[in-house]
Amino acid sequence: MNKEIRWRQRFENFDKAYRKFQAAVVDIEKLSTLEKEGLIQRFEYTFELAWKTLKDYLESKEIDAKFPRDVIKAAFHYEIIIDGDVWMDMLEKRNILAHTYNEERFNFAIKKIDEEYYNAITQVYNFLGEII
Repeated sequence: MNKEIRWRQRFENFDKAYRKFQAAVVDIEKLSTLEKEGLIQRFEYTFELAWKTLKDYLESKEIDAKFPRDVIKAAFHYEIIIDGDVWMDMLEKRNILAHTYNEERFNFAIKKIDEEYYNAITQVYNFLGEII
């Protein structure tokens, strides 16, 4: 019972982060450079909450996955995540995206968030939201 409560509580935090992330992505074309830097930060903490919520959800189903890569693989295996490749890419690129002082990396980060990462996080958000 505690594991069920834990993932639902974690989802509440994920929900708050996701809504802020979503608001920024929807208006991505209108964002200033400074606001786009904030979008990258929102992506980082939304992604962290997403995989941690998945971890707690899997644990509530007695599926053991402790580390991000294991969580993503298990969530893909159980068809919670549809595009496992994008999730693995997010995991690998999250540290690179933090170094947005390089203009090329900055533009790359914004493009990845807009074209791939937002949709992948949204899919998981919707999946878990339907369960709640």
